[in-house]
Amino acid sequence: MKTDILLCGVGGQGVLSMAAIIGRAAIAEDHFAKQSEVHGMAQRGGGVQAHLRLSDRPIASDLIPLGGAHLILSMEPLEGLRHLHHLAPEGVLITAAEPVLNIADYPALDELHARIRRMPGAVLIEAGRLAADAGDPQALNTVMVGAASHRLPMAMASLERAVREMFSAKGEAVVATNLTAFHAGRAAAEAAGLVGAR
Repeated sequence: MKTDILLCGVGGQGVLSMAAIIGRAAIAEDHFAKQSEVHGMAQRGGGVQAHLRLSDRPIASDLIPLGGAHLILSMEPLEGLRHLHHLAPEGVLITAAEPVLNIADYPALDELHARIRRMPGAVLIEAGRLAADAGDPQALNTVMVGAASHRLPMAMASLERAVREMFSAKGEAVVATNLTAFHAGRAAAEAAGLVGAR
């Protein structure tokens, strides 16, 4: 078993927290995990990406080769499209639908969405709305972990436990909100037709 995930978004969206939740769940199930990060300028809305490699065997490199990602998990649509060169032919793009308008010439959103919808197996998630409905707009990253959960090689219980552990220091109300966000993302991906492992 090997699963290579490229996580991306804009500084401040919680890309690294997303990677931490998934990595924590993988390690709890005795998978090997390696992660590499590129931090953007959060104050300026710079890009952030993390390579997360999971396997049942030791992993030599923490970087995913071009064309090797089984999953791109993106916090916003333009960032997801920007990293398509990493996606394997059978890979899946799961992206939040809402943009972060961090550049003056940000492309027309309807064109970005249309391009994503034309990709086989790609999924757009209204993650911002789902996070707000769950009680915290900042839980967008937890929504996206839930959306990706159908394609991750870990049990639901391990992912839920990782969410609990990630937010336990912030109190039970924050844990409950993030679990609600996680399940909302999972349900949205399922409604969009994303089920089953790769």
